[in-house]
Amino acid sequence: MPENVFMDRKGAKRWFVSGNVQGVGFRYFVQDKAMALGLAGWTRNLADGRVEVYAIGPRSQLSDLAAALHVGPPMAQVRTVEEKEEAVESLAGFSIR
Repeated sequence: MPENVFMDRKGAKRWFVSGNVQGVGFRYFVQDKAMALGLAGWTRNLADGRVEVYAIGPRSQLSDLAAALHVGPPMAQVRTVEEKEEAVESLAGFSIR
């Protein structure tokens, strides 16, 4: 079986992004990237200053989103991105919470 068949199986990931990531359009940046990649899920600000992201979709697109999270929008300064495997929930679209 080709290797990319496994890469494109549906999965889910959760990221916690820290740094200067609130008040700089980070959630809207995430929403735009996720929707362009055809991912479902959501993003939200956390009280401790981090941004949380949960996304569902093909693993190759999740990897593309992860790469974008390490960069962020122009005004952001990403310090760390913590990534966790998650269970796949039934969601449609990508929202900001």
